Amino acid sequence: MSESTTVEPLPLLHRTVRPEWIDYNGHMSEAFYVLVFGYATDAMMIETGLHAGYRESTGCSLYTVEAHIRYLDDVAEGAHLAVRTRILGADAKKARFTHELYVVEEPGTDIAPDATPVATTELLAIHVDQNEGRSTPFPAEIRDHLTSLAETPPEWAGRSIGPVPRQS
Repeated sequence: MSESTTVEPLPLLHRTVRPEWIDYNGHMSEAFYVLVFGYATDAMMIETGLHAGYRESTGCSLYTVEAHIRYLDDVAEGAHLAVRTRILGADAKKARFTHELYVVEEPGTDIAPDATPVATTELLAIHVDQNEGRSTPFPAEIRDHLTSLAETPPEWAGRSIGPVPRQS
């Protein structure tokens, strides 16, 4: 896995928490964290060549087959969000990536160096030929682009939910 020192990282995705995203506890509902992460996946697809034109011309797309979300802090109505996307790896048909959700001071601003995420998600996606209804290899240039963006996984990636009650 290569460090992303020679390739620019993917751009941040920015959103602002809308009133309808607030739940009965007075903060952003879990469904809307998933929505924002979905927007970040769409932005990553555009940046890596898996955009609408690609889907239309090839009949292929990226399907999420597994996701693990961590809700780490409450998010209030009107909060300005920034999502950092990291590609963790890709092979012939699969891509593994993360999104880290942060609250930022103003719309469109960078994430502070000392900021901690309010939520994270790790995803596994498969490249699918929608006409055939099965997985298919990425074109070499897209696989190579994904691979060139690969970063060392953050310490929290790869975790799963442990048993409850805890087993010894």
